[in-house]
Formats: sequence, C-alpha cells, structure tokens
Amino acid sequence: MLAFSLCFVSFSLLFEMGNSYAGQLKTTRFEEVLHNSIEASLRSNNLVPRPIFSQLYLEAEQQLSSLEAGSRADNEEEEEEEEEEGSESSSPPLSYQMKPPPEGCCTTDGFCQAGKDLRLVSISNEHIEVPSGFLLVGAKSPNLPDHLLVCAVDKRFLPDDNGRNALLEFRGRQSSSSTCSSTLFQLPESSGLSGSTSSEPPPAANPSAPAGTQQTAAAIDHIPPTAVFGSAVYNGKESPKQQLVKNNLSALTRPSVLGTLTNSGPPKKRHKGWSPESPSSTETWNMQLNPQVPNRIKNDGGSLSSLPHSALVGPASSPMVGSGEPVSVPDNLLKICKAKPVIFKGHGNFPYLCGNISDVIVSPLLHTCYRNSQSLSRAYEQYGASTIQPISEEMQLLLTVYYLVQLASDQVPLIEDLEQIFMRSWRESHLSEIRQYQQAIPQTFPQVPSQIAAVTSAQLPWLAGLAASSCNDSVHIIECSYSLAEGLSEMFKLLIEGKLIKTNYVVIICANRNRAIDSCIVITGKYQARVLSESMLTPSDYQKEVNYQLVTGKVETLGSFFSTLCPEGDIDLLLEKFYQENQGHISSSLSASVNKPTALHETGAAACTSYEIERHQIRPFQLAVAQKLLSHICSIADSSTQNLDLGSFEKIDFLICVPPSEVTYQQTLFHLWHSGILLELGLEKEHLTKQRVEQYVMKLDAEAQIKFKVFLQNSMQNPHTLFVLIHDHAHWDLMSAMHSLYPQTELSTGLVDRLLNCREVKEAPNIVTLHVTSFPYALQTQHTHISPYNEIHWPSSYSNGVDLYHENKKYFGLSEFIESTLSGHSIPLLRYDSSFEAMVMALGKRFPRLHSAVIRTFVLIQHYSAAMMAVCGLSQMKNYTSVETLEITQNLINSSRQCPSGHGLMVVLRIPCTPLAAVAYERLYNVRERLALEDNFEIILGNPNSGITIGKHFVEQLKVWQKIEDVDWRPQTYLELEGLPCILIFSGMDPQGESLPRSLRYCDLRLINSSSLVRTTLEQELGLAAYFVSSEIHTEKPVVNDVLESDPEKLSSTDNEDEEIATEGSTSEKRSPMKRERSCSHDSASSSLSSKASVTAFCSESSPPLIAAGDTAKSPHQVLSNSAEETTNNYEKQKQKVDKGAQTTISKHLPLVTEQLDTKQNIKSAQISITSSSSSPFSSSSSSSAPAHNSFILQTSQCSMTKASKQPPIVFLPKLVYDIITSTDSSGLPKSSSLLPYHSVMWASSFRPLMSKMMTCTEQSLYYRQWTVPKPIHMDYNNRNEGRMDTFHPRRLLLSGPPQVCNKNKIGKTGAYLQFLSILSRMLIRLTEVDVYDEEEININIKEESDQYYHQPGDMWPDLETFKKMPFDYTIHDPKYEDASLICSKLQTINSEDRSMSRRQEDMYTRRQTTRMRLSKYAAYNTYHHCEQCHQYMGFNPRYQLYESTLHAFAFSYSMLGEEIQLHFIIPKSKEHHFVFSQPGRQLESMRLPLVTDKSEDYIKSPTFTPTTGRHEHGLFNLYHAMDGASHLHVLVVKEYEMAIYKKYWPNHIMLVLPSIFNSAGVGAAHFLIKELSYHNLELERNRQEELGIKPQDIWPFIVISDDSCVMWNAVEVDCSGDRKSDYMWTERNVSLKQILQHIEATPNVTHYALIGMRKWSSKTNSAEIKEPFSCCHVHDFIMLNVDLTQNVQYNQNRFTCDDVDFNLRVHSAGLLISRFNHFSVMKKQIAVGGQRSFHVKSKVSDTPVSISPAQYICAPDSKHTFLAAPAQLLLEKYLQYHSHRFFPLSVKNYSHPVLSVDCYLNLGPQIAVCYMSSRPHSLNISSSGLTFSGLLLYLCDSFVVASFLKKFHFLKGATLCVICQDRNSLRQTVVRLELEDEWQFRLRDEFQTANAKEDRPLFFLTGRHI
Repeated sequence: MLAFSLCFVSFSLLFEMGNSYAGQLKTTRFEEVLHNSIEASLRSNNLVPRPIFSQLYLEAEQQLSSLEAGSRADNEEEEEEEEEEGSESSSPPLSYQMKPPPEGCCTTDGFCQAGKDLRLVSISNEHIEVPSGFLLVGAKSPNLPDHLLVCAVDKRFLPDDNGRNALLEFRGRQSSSSTCSSTLFQLPESSGLSGSTSSEPPPAANPSAPAGTQQTAAAIDHIPPTAVFGSAVYNGKESPKQQLVKNNLSALTRPSVLGTLTNSGPPKKRHKGWSPESPSSTETWNMQLNPQVPNRIKNDGGSLSSLPHSALVGPASSPMVGSGEPVSVPDNLLKICKAKPVIFKGHGNFPYLCGNISDVIVSPLLHTCYRNSQSLSRAYEQYGASTIQPISEEMQLLLTVYYLVQLASDQVPLIEDLEQIFMRSWRESHLSEIRQYQQAIPQTFPQVPSQIAAVTSAQLPWLAGLAASSCNDSVHIIECSYSLAEGLSEMFKLLIEGKLIKTNYVVIICANRNRAIDSCIVITGKYQARVLSESMLTPSDYQKEVNYQLVTGKVETLGSFFSTLCPEGDIDLLLEKFYQENQGHISSSLSASVNKPTALHETGAAACTSYEIERHQIRPFQLAVAQKLLSHICSIADSSTQNLDLGSFEKIDFLICVPPSEVTYQQTLFHLWHSGILLELGLEKEHLTKQRVEQYVMKLDAEAQIKFKVFLQNSMQNPHTLFVLIHDHAHWDLMSAMHSLYPQTELSTGLVDRLLNCREVKEAPNIVTLHVTSFPYALQTQHTHISPYNEIHWPSSYSNGVDLYHENKKYFGLSEFIESTLSGHSIPLLRYDSSFEAMVMALGKRFPRLHSAVIRTFVLIQHYSAAMMAVCGLSQMKNYTSVETLEITQNLINSSRQCPSGHGLMVVLRIPCTPLAAVAYERLYNVRERLALEDNFEIILGNPNSGITIGKHFVEQLKVWQKIEDVDWRPQTYLELEGLPCILIFSGMDPQGESLPRSLRYCDLRLINSSSLVRTTLEQELGLAAYFVSSEIHTEKPVVNDVLESDPEKLSSTDNEDEEIATEGSTSEKRSPMKRERSCSHDSASSSLSSKASVTAFCSESSPPLIAAGDTAKSPHQVLSNSAEETTNNYEKQKQKVDKGAQTTISKHLPLVTEQLDTKQNIKSAQISITSSSSSPFSSSSSSSAPAHNSFILQTSQCSMTKASKQPPIVFLPKLVYDIITSTDSSGLPKSSSLLPYHSVMWASSFRPLMSKMMTCTEQSLYYRQWTVPKPIHMDYNNRNEGRMDTFHPRRLLLSGPPQVCNKNKIGKTGAYLQFLSILSRMLIRLTEVDVYDEEEININIKEESDQYYHQPGDMWPDLETFKKMPFDYTIHDPKYEDASLICSKLQTINSEDRSMSRRQEDMYTRRQTTRMRLSKYAAYNTYHHCEQCHQYMGFNPRYQLYESTLHAFAFSYSMLGEEIQLHFIIPKSKEHHFVFSQPGRQLESMRLPLVTDKSEDYIKSPTFTPTTGRHEHGLFNLYHAMDGASHLHVLVVKEYEMAIYKKYWPNHIMLVLPSIFNSAGVGAAHFLIKELSYHNLELERNRQEELGIKPQDIWPFIVISDDSCVMWNAVEVDCSGDRKSDYMWTERNVSLKQILQHIEATPNVTHYALIGMRKWSSKTNSAEIKEPFSCCHVHDFIMLNVDLTQNVQYNQNRFTCDDVDFNLRVHSAGLLISRFNHFSVMKKQIAVGGQRSFHVKSKVSDTPVSISPAQYICAPDSKHTFLAAPAQLLLEKYLQYHSHRFFPLSVKNYSHPVLSVDCYLNLGPQIAVCYMSSRPHSLNISSSGLTFSGLLLYLCDSFVVASFLKKFHFLKGATLCVICQDRNSLRQTVVRLELEDEWQFRLRDEFQTANAKEDRPLFFLTGRHI
C-alpha cells in the first residue's frame, strides 16, 4: 500500500495545482476519504492506516444535504471512541492534535491538503527533504508521456524484495468485511496518469485519480450493510472480528452510526490507525451486520452460486461457448486441490476446456451480471439522459476485484452485491445528471463533472494487481497477453503445484489495447468452491448426489473417523457395553420415573390440568380477514367488468387443494370437520363421515386429477352454485406444466399449473380461485395472474399503539425471533451452535468429496447420540457433543418426569433430505434402544409421503390424555402429538404446511440447506417455529442471586431457561457477569457452558419446579399456595451457594437419587424453582430438606408442556443462516428480505431500488410485481399480453398471512378462509333474499260486512255487468296509510282507540313490519344483479355496442298548465324500434302502441312507466326475469338533475326526463306527466294508425305505472273441487309479471275499466280476503291505467303524499270502474334510500343541519319567521299530517263528524276522518243526508266549487274552516266568491302561510269558525 507524502511534483507544464476541494473532483467522496486516510497515516504513529473501503463503501447512505453535519458527526464520534479506548494498551495514543489548516491550504490553488506549497516556483528553490523512512519514487506512463509523478513513499508500503507487501500480515490478522486497507483504493489513484491534463490541475496529495476509481468510490459508497458479508467462526472459536463486534456493539445505538455516517467535507481533525484491537464503530457496525450469505437455490439467476439451465454441472459443464485454443484440465485436480474450482466467465471470449473437465464447474452468471449492468442507464432514458454512459467493462472488473479482496475467508460472493456495487458506481458517477433530470438537486449544491476519464485496458491489470496486493494472496491476479487460455493454463499449473493454497479467488485478465478485455474469475478456495458448487445442484440432483453417496458407501469413511474420536473406542461398542451392564436396572428406574406420575393420576392424588382441548372459535383476526375477503369478492361483483354475478348463485361449494403431505391432508380434514362449515353451507347432512369430508380436500398427488375432474363437472352442472377453489400453501409447486426441474416420474410436479390454470377453471364464471400462503412473493411477479387489487394481507394487530382486535394471543414470528436476539432481551429464541459449525467445517476440508449435507447430518447425529449417552450416565460423552444438543436432549428426556401425567416436550429435527432423514432415524432409534429410553420419548420419522407411526405405548398415553376410546385410533397429524415427549425428524425438501403442537420446545434447523437460500425457503423453514402465545402472561424481571453473581462457571444455558422468555415486552434478562449481546449470546463458545463444566445442564430440569405464589391460580391444588409461599420465602432467605464439588458426573445410579433436592436458588420469571439433583446430594441442608417437601413437589409440579405452550420455541440455525437472519441494513430490514424471493423467479433488472423496512405488505407486493419476472420454469411465465390488465384473472384472489403452525386451534389462515366461506354463503343467501313488507290490511273492521259475493272464488276475470253493481269501498286498506286520515263513506261508528296515533311518521320506515323472502326466478333486480342472461338487457355486455343513446325532445300543450310541456326521451339505439321517428330529421313523433286485438305470448302490450328518484343503484328496474324474457317497453321517469347518474347505471333503459321545473316536485308531478304524455301519445298513435285503416278505439289505451320497489308478484290458485260451492282450497305461488300482465290484458271488456290493480302481499292474508276474487276499491303501487277513459281525470301535480288515494277518489267520483284482482299480489321490497325520504326540510338561512319540527312549517304572513328551503306543498302536507288538530279541533277522534274535503284528499292525520265530495257535475258522491261535518277543507278550489254547492252540507256549531290558496289575493277572492262570510267567522290573526320565502311562492290559508 502506497502512502503519499505531502510532496507532489510534475515536471512538464508550469501551472498551479489545486487541492481536492478546489480541483476538478472536489465532490467525489473517494478522493476525500483517500486524503483523510493518507494524512492520518503520515501523521500517526500507528503502523496501520484506517481502511478506506470501510469508510467509503460500507457506511450508511449519506444525503448530499448533510455533508457538513455528517462530517461533524464523525469528528464527534471519533472523539468519543478515543475517550473509550484511551486506556487500552493495544491502541497507542495519537501523536498529534490536528490544528486548523494553514491559511489558504484548502481554498487556494497550488497548495496541497496539508498546506504545503506545491507551486513550481517554490519547489525549484527549495531542497526536498525526504522524511525518515520514506523514499522518493517516480512513475511514468506511456499514456501521458509529458508527465512524471514523483512522490515520497513510506517504505512500509513498498513491496519487499520478493514482491510481497510489507503489511500483508495486517490482512491476515483481521477477518473483516473491510480487510482491504486504504491502499487498495489509493493505488489506482497513485498512478497519476489518467486524471490530470495540461488544462486541469489534478488534486494535490491525491495524484490524479482515475475516473474509474471515482466510479468505484461512488459505486460501493451506498452499499447497505446487508449487501456484504460478516464474521464466521474458525474451528469453534470466534474470529478476531467477532471480538471486535462484541466490544463495540454499544456503538450501534448511536444514531450517527445507524444513520448518516460520512467522511465527506473537510479532512478529519485526526485519524486513528485501525487495528484488530480498536476498530471504528463504523467497521463494527458493518462487520456485525454482514453475515456470510451462501447463495441462491435451485438454479436462480441471482447469484454467483446458482446456475440456469444453460450452465451445466460436472462433466457436462465445460463445453460452453468458447474460442481460441483449448485448455486442458489437469488430471487428479480434485484430489490435489480438495475442491472443484468454479470458473465464472466474465468479459469477452472464453476458451474451450478439455481433459479432466469433470473436476471443474463453469458458470455464465458473472457474465450475465456484467451484461445486465451495462444497461443500467436505460432506466433514465425517460429523462432524456442520452449523454449518460454505462459503466465500463474495465471498471466492472476492477470493482469485482475490490469486492473479492474485502471478502473474509469464510464468505462467499453474492451476485446481488456486485449488482448493487455497479449500480451505485454508475449513479454516483452521473449524480448531477440524474438529479438534474429528476429535479431533485438544488442549485446550491456543487455539481459533479459528467465527463470522467475511464480506466483503460492497459491500466486494468496493474490496478487489479495493486488492489490485490494487500489481501494476503486471497485474490490472485493473472495477466495474459494473448488469450484467457494462457491464464487458465497458468492457474491450473499453480493449483497443481500447490501455490494457490491461500488463494480463494483467481482473476484472469487478458487486456489488449486493440480490443475489448477478456476475463474470468476462478473460485479456488475450498470452502467457497464447495458452497458454490453445491448450490448449483437442482433439488433432484441434490437428493441424487446424497443418495449416491449413501448407497455407494462413501460415508463409511466418515463413520470410521468418528470412531477414532472417542478414546474409549467405538460409540457402538460403548452403547452395547452400557446396555449389557444396565439392562433391567435403568429401564425399570427410568420407566418408574415416567410411570410414577401416571399412577398418581389414576389414584386421583395429582393430575396435570394443562392438557386442555380448546373449543373451536373464531378469532377477531380471522373474522377481519374473512370480511376483507368478502369485501374483495363483492368488489369483483360490483365492477363493470361483469366477471362475477353473485346474484345468480344460490349456494356455495368448495375444494381445498393441499400439498401432497399426508399430515397436511389429515390436519386440513381435521379442521374442516371441526369447523362445522359443511353443515352450515348445507353441503352435508348430520352424522358426517370422514369419507364425505374427504370429498372437499384434494391432495395434489397422482390421484388429484380424478377428484379435480369431478369438481369441474360439478361446476358445469351447477351454474347457480359458486365454487371456491382454495389453493392452500400456494407457494408450493409453482412449476410450469411444460418445464420441470424434477424427474418426470414425479407426477405431482407442475400439477398446480395443470389443474388450477386449466382453461375450464379460467373460463368458468362460477369458480373463484383463492390462493392462500404465508410467502406470496412468487405469485407477485410481472406476469402474475392475480390483480394487486385482489390481494388480501393479514391485518396488523396494532395501529398507533391501539390494539385493534383485542386478541388474547400474541404472535411470535420472524421479526419477534430476530428481536429476541437483540441486547436487553432475556433468552434469545434464535441461536447457532459454533462448536457444531466448527466441526463441520473441519470435516469438510478432510472429506472434500462428501456433500456438506451428509457431513452436517452425520455430525449432528453424532452429537445427539453422545448427548443421550451423557444424560444416561456416560459422562465422558459430554465432550463429544455440543452444549446446545446437550440442552435439547437433557430437557427432552427429563420433561416427562416434571408432569404428573407424563407430558413432555417435542423436539423438531429438520432434515430436508429424505435419505439422510432415514439414516438419522435409524441411528437415533438404535441409540435410544441401547440406552433403554424407548418408553421415555418417541422418535418419529416425519415423511411427507406417509403417515405418522409411533409406538403402542405412546398411542395409549395419547388416548388417555385426549380421552379417546376408539380402539383403532392412531394420531394422523402432528397436532395430535401434543404433550408427547418426542424427537420429530421432519423430512422433505420444503415444509408443506404441517402444523406442530403447542408442546414444541426446540426447533433444530441446523441441517437446512444453507448454501442455496431464497427468501421463501428461509422464511418457511423459520415458519415452523412461528407461534401464538397467550398475551396475558407477563414475565417479570428476575432477582439476581448469589449463584449467578459469584459462580458464572456453574451457569448453564439450560438452567430453567424455559421460564425466562418474555412473551410481551418483558424486560427480564438472563443475568450474567457480562452484558448479553447479540453476537455472543447464541453460540456454544459464549453460552457460558463449557464441556468440562456442563454437568449442571444434565439436571437443570430433571424435576419439576415449585409453583410460585403468584401462579397458584393455575395450580391444580390452590390450597397449597400458602405453603408454597412460605417455601419461597424460606429459600429466598437462605440463598445458599451450591457446593461446586457436588456437581459430579451422572452415573448409572441416576434414578436412585431423584428424590434428593437441590436448594440452588434459581429465580426467573417470578418463579422459584427447586431442582432435584441427578447426582449425589449437594449439601446436608439440601438432604435434610428433601423428605419434608418431596410429596409436595410432585403434586405442585409444573408441566413442561405447559411452560412450552406459553413460550415460543427455541430455534437453532446454521451459522450462515443465523447471520443472514440477524443482519439488517440501515433501515432495519433483515437481510433475508432482500434475497431473491423464490427460486423460480429472477430479478427483472440489476437497476432496482433496495427494499425498505417501512414497506407495507402492499408495497412489498408492488415492489416484487415491478422488479421480478418468472423464469421459464414458473407457471406464470407465459402469462403475457400486450394489454397489461388482460393478464389478471378477474376471479383469482391471494390471501397472505404470517406463517403459524404451532397451535391446536388453527388461529391462522385456515380458520380465516373457512370463516370466509361461511359469511360468503350467508351473503349469497342474503343476496337471494329481500326484506318485503308483510303487513295486514288495515281498517278491516270498517269494511262493509256482506254475505253477498259477486263472483265465484274460481273466476279468472271479472264480469263487467256484475262488477258495475259492486259498491266502491272508500276505506283505505293499504297498511302504508295506517297513519292517514280515514275516508268516511256513510255514518260509521268507529272506536276512537282504533285510530289512535300508533307511531310517528319518522318511525314508519323503521317500524314497518317486514319479512325475509327468497328471490324467485321471476324477481325484479337492482343494478347489482349481473347474470349472463340479462347482460344484453342491462347493456353491460362488451360484445354489444348498441347502447349509445340519443336524446329526443317531445313537446305537447296542456291547457291547465297554461303552457307547452317539453319532455326529453333518452332512447338507446337498441330500443328505437319502440318509437316512431320522422324520416327527414329523425324527430321523435310518437311511441308505438299495439292494438287491443293483438295477442302474443312473448309480448307485453302495456308500456311500463316507473317514476324514481334517489334510487339509481337500488331501484328494481331490471324486469328481464320478471317478464320472463318477454318483449316489453319500460320507461324510467327521472328528474333532470338525476339524468346522468341513472343513465350511467342503466345504459340500456329508456328514460323520460322531467322538465327542470319539476326537480323539486313530488311523485304527483311524475304521475301527472306520465298520464298526460300517455294520453297525448295515444292521440298521436290513433291519428297515425288511422291512416293505416285502424279504428281509434282499437289502439291499446293502457299503461302500467309501477313503483320502483316492486320485487315479486304472486298468484293465488283456487281449487273449487269441493262438494259444496262454498268449499274451496287456495295456494299462493310466485309467478312472472309477464303472466299477470298478460292475464289482465286478456280480461273481457278490459277497455271499460279505468284502473286495474292488485293486492299488496301479506303472509297474513286469510280466505275471506280472497274469497271475492275482485274488489272495487283503492289500488296502489302497481296499476294499469286506462288513459283514454281517464282523459279528464288528472293526478294532482303538486302532491307529495297520498296522490294515489286522491286520484282513486277522483276516478271513482267520475263514474269510472276501479278493479282490484285479489288473486294477484305484489311484494314490495324495503329500500332504505331514495323515494320520498330524499326530501329533507332545512332552513334556508343556515346550512347547518338543524332539526325542524312540522309545527314550524307554517307562520303568520309578513312575520320574521325563519324561511325553509322546501316546496310549499310539502310543508303544507306535512303540517296537516301532524298538526291539523289546530285547524280542526272538533274533528279530533270525532269520526262520526268528519271533515268535509272538497275535490281533494289531504291527510289530516289518523285522528281525524274526512269525507270526500266532488264538485263536478254528474259525479258520484255519497249521500250527505243526515251527516254533520266538523270542518270544511277547501284546497285550491276551481270554478266548479260554487256557494250553492257548499250550502247543501251541514256543519256542527263551532266547526272550523280552512281555505288554502296560491296567494293572499286568491284567498280573499275565494272567500267572497263562495260567500263564506255568511256562515263562517274570520279573524285577521287566522291567516297563515307556509314558511317559504316570497320567491318560493308560499301557500296561504285562512281559518274560520262556523257561526
């Protein structure tokens, strides 16, 4: 490493040279850091300068806006570090204090960084003094012949005589991610030959940095800590770097370290040297957080360790595209080198390989990475940045060398790291241009030059060699002159000669000026080559390789090696000897320890109460998720795409697809059975059988296609059933059916693609696919079938600190496990075993031909075997296992003895490779048998393809615990193993959704494939330990006792640690002499238990602990709480230390001393344990206390399973995986999150942003959707269309939630989607049901009682002559008018109580009685109904583009209004055939009408008009099904301001738009205009068709006026087949509206009827009401109106309420016939919006909504009353309805003296009766003789009302009069014209008006009293 003096001389041109802040490269961080390091190196006494790489490339990202602040932060931090480390002898004190720089040194050209005058005029006159230890060195380059670089160089940094760097030992002493010291980057700049020109002075003290190096600086500057690698363990000991991490972790809490570390700005005031003893906090941070990341899995394209199909492995790997002369691979290369070299093709041409090609592996991944990074700038083309150049090939290779140099010896290169380095280099090099186009950089910031000179090919080998010169030969550079073949040959030669023993990477460069460079990189390090080569194996190749090594006996050498380890001889011989010596003795004693509690249980003395079966219940989380799923389903149905018609489905069916795991299959059956969903959906009857349940779960195996075919057939045969296809564990098997990595014999591969993506599923309109997974990343690519809007993510339990769901369970997932490893927590849940890792690494070097999975498995089996032997008394075996394995084994064996019922712990041993799992099972089973532990715990081989097999003894135990009486019962799921002490050997390449029980305590993942990991693989392995624990359990801070403080040696990592895990925010810590830190708390070397002092671990849980006083509520015997408390206090007072000499080895007498008690106090989690010793008595005090408490302890012992179920499991990981999991970037994002998400996807671009910890699930989904693409083997690969939206399947959803498998009750996703099915079914039922009004007819008792029946019950039509004889029933019977005034037709005696005001008008809607009815196939629908049949009818089918509507004006004159009425029709093109248009101008002339004589089964003659307001969504305008498909004319009558919204929702409906003057009018105006328009149209049609020879009376005169809430129609069928004519039977059924209308239209002499209606349906209809089939009475809601007969009878256009009653009375008084068909009824749906409720009365002055009572609706004229913004007519009607008693006091409840109402009916409230009289001549009125009225109501009287007419009636004395007119003048004229003053007395104060402003035309009324 070259360190430069302050002298820098250039002998060519006379110019002044500036410093780095005045020169060209002043904002590039590289020079800045370089200057700082050089200056510190030269001024410091330290031999080692601070490494530039860690300063520059591994620090947190620094924003431009914080340059100076960051510099100050660094200065302050270094001062802090100096203070902290000042007392360390290994760190010499700094010899200088940096003073302020000399004046001008940083601002004036010609002065260097330290203030030295470098101007030629000054130097030429001075003698150059070379400092001691320095030499003058000159350098000259042919590229710059006019320049000569002269500088003084520290001899320490010059190569020695052998060409070796004098500071190489420095590299060897540190294993750091920043091992390459500052020289590595200074050296390229020391060339001084490419950056300085005659016109631009290069920076002083930084001779001419090449542009490429600046790119380097920029490139790696912002690499997050997760992108590089961290420490490893060397043969069981920590690397020096780990020690550094431990000493400096406190620095992690400083924001300056975590956030914006920088070295930008002016030079540091001082720099310390960097040595292994005193790293900077920055380096500590990086080393700590940079795990070794072994690379990708299964042929992913994202890392150096993976190969796509084009890269072959082994013998077939070398025939790649090559050129030039072939290179011969030496024989015996593997044997000599102990590893297969891995060759990564780089730039240019690669030569052919020949010879022993099976001993090398060639990969194109690096070449692909280089090529991809060349296109980085394309991302900025949108900004127009055409001048930005991509990173050069030379710079790529140079950066690669830098990257390889900084890798530690136990690290493996990652392709993602290189991509990030390249990307950052490019970005930093062109920062100003990028920021300019992004408009993100203020003008105040200094600009970075856009043109930077590049590294040339001639410089490259020299720079690369210089970079590698200080790395202890870890990276070796070979320069070739002609081709790579030359370099490869030399490399092979060096390998054979053993000269590359220390070399991990060989970089071969062929640089020629005349052409592009050729390069390749060879991985020669044994560890790196092994990891890379193994990670290139496909899953099937991996299993084949392992199986081959097992079958061929290659592993026997490993077994023989293990035999030599044990000085006592072979382990098998020891086992056999132990078995012979202890046969009969140990088995009986151990079985006694197991069976003794059971005996107690049988006698009732003690029983474990912790084994409780939780009842099935829905958790708040699950309900929330189910509702979100339902919401998404509704959104699909509501969208305009018409992809799902929920209204057409009557029921739900489903099929759950699960991976081909027998256990997963059985547990899904179990959950399905116990959920009750099959019975709830009506799919099955009571008494379910397992065979029936199996029909709804499909295992994705060879037999799946048969079951799936049945499913598809059912979906086709049942179009009205919605089938939900649930794909559980959906990330499993996403292989394309066309591509497969697996052998073709595995039929299950690609099965998901073949079944779920088949055409039938995609096109079926009644199949919804729901993918359910915890790892959705592979389904979130650029080609995914699932819309981002159809993703449902598991909700967060907390929002801003608020518990959203009040869940009593707390989830422990990945983030919680990581959090437990942080300092300040109690027991870490994630750990690694350093001694295990060290042994594996050592054996890997000894046995290079064995796969590492084989080695790891055999080592772990060895450890478990030795641990079991040690626990059973062979104490010498404790030296041949690890502390972690010993802990697991000891707690497992002793767990069952802690519970009265024998409950124990489960240990999951994860062995992905099935053959290795079988070997492990066989070995451990044999060891257990030899140790006579077969009744103590079970060993289970969990193979995904088979069920669970356990011993009969354990089956019986489970049956007792679970109270199962079935003789043939066997456990079929892991959940049913709860409480069983066992080792579950969990095999299979990937977990397939198996759930584990609550008794799981240890999850041993040390054998997972750590060399090929992707995010999904990693997270699903850790998902095995995910857990729900009770959030009500709080652990408290433990009390520290003397033992912990004084005897750390005696501490065991297993010392009742089960009680120590904090489940929620606990602050409890494991107290030890040293503060627990993440990096030292999880490996055996630092777990405080060494092999020689590990005996305590053997007995720490050998007997149950005492129940503390605070936990007595959970104790089976609460009466013992007092004695427990006393015992606790006694032991707390004693605090006796354990006699160290008592910790003797476990002997064969272990069972004999189980009743001796250890008084060692262990207070953790607020509990005090008394642990029984398995060795000899500790002390006399313990011996004496034992008998007194022995029985008590047995009865109050706490079950191990109980403790396990309240705490998450402890997870043991491979060191590599542990480092990945626990390392985070500057944002706190775990390293695992930034890995490639899935093995069958790849990154879309190297130029992608980093993920952020703050990303939500939705943002992560969008990230993966943008930046990942599926590989050809992925099932979504071919899902590409030009139209992006077309690639999404409309009926496909994705539910993602956290993995959780350790619970009995399936709190997670399974329960959620089963609940979803439940509420979806209920919603469908609800969609097929409506609330219809179900009320009895009112005023039945007032009905005329008569025995005379005019028609027979079975008559189909009324007889005209008979009907004319029927009297008209004036009384209103419609229940909606229960609060309306009674209409008197004669003298009536009515009980006043019958007409009392039963309810207020505001409550009518909410209190009206309804019933829920199932929609029939003849129902009318709202806009939410989308079925295939009515798509064209509704106008939403995209195939029909005929729904462009045209607007037509239609004008006619009406004399009563005094002006011409102009209406507008909106007519869709598809409905134009119903109208007549003039030929020249297409003017609307008339609406076609049929003839009376027309008869057609498929045609409705009467046009239907439906007035509506405020119900564009909910109005029932879809009459397609109601009309049974018959052709009909349907017109919606809407107000002008609502025209657009109605047209949007009903594009294929004809609209009649009312004039704008009617925007505030009521329903009376609509009825009025409908009738007048229809009559005018009738006249037009008569005239038009008369020309065709048709008589006017032959034109059909009827129209239908229907409410917008009529939903179904019913018909009564009468059976009169009885013996007597009076006997009949009747039934009512739903029929189509078509049938009813055609029946009525076929009525004989139908044109003689003016109004025809029907009953309102009621379930309470009795026989008497329908005995007379036809009535002459009021008709409502749905009427047929004869516009010809009613020509002279009009609706009142001003009315808001009761306008139909008013019109009925007018029609009858005109002598016209009103007929009601009692055999027909209409159902009216309850609609909560729109209609008359859309009118709100509010103040005109204030916008504030204030409740205004009806009493305020009128006021005195000219008063200052608050005016209201409401129509005057509405105010009048509402006031009269509620307060008419003020006008007619004598009429209240005086039904025999009604109010006389002339020519109108107004509702005066239910307490007042009215009598309607028509003033028209020849009108029909009731006889008023003998009738005395209590009041007179004159409403807008016309000229027909005269004084003589009124004088015919008699009034009570004091009766009141109310005259209502349009204005005050009309009021006076009416009084005079009708001579009212003759009989009525008026006062001025009796004049009123509605509370309207003058411009709103209020109504005026005058009241008076009868004289």
